[in-house]
Amino acid sequence: MVNSNNAIQANEKSEDLQDFIIDCITDIKGKNIVLLDLRALNDATLDYFIICEGESTTQVKGIAHNIDRRMKEERKLYSGHVEGLDHAKWICMDYFDIAVHIFHPETRKFYELEQLWSDAVRIDIDNT
Repeated sequence: MVNSNNAIQANEKSEDLQDFIIDCITDIKGKNIVLLDLRALNDATLDYFIICEGESTTQVKGIAHNIDRRMKEERKLYSGHVEGLDHAKWICMDYFDIAVHIFHPETRKFYELEQLWSDAVRIDIDNT
């Protein structure tokens, strides 16, 4: 359920949240993290995509649960929608100006989301 008071509050800008979400991903050893900055694209409906992967469906779910838990506990923010938890091959979490895509490696390779948005500014996050 979306709490209407949570829609990225004025003091909680998407630029500030991207680092926090990336930290949530690295907590659970998420891999191959990419930030796509969509702000300069006319057809984009949000500011950022954060894309990462887990090595198993269990890790994919763990990353999603960690983001959800920490966003609620530390930022008092709730996702607008979460899709894909049942199969955990591709979980998408909507944080209004940021969409987080957590992939199983085979699914990420199949959909090539980064290629679909290749005109966005791409930032590879080194988390080794």
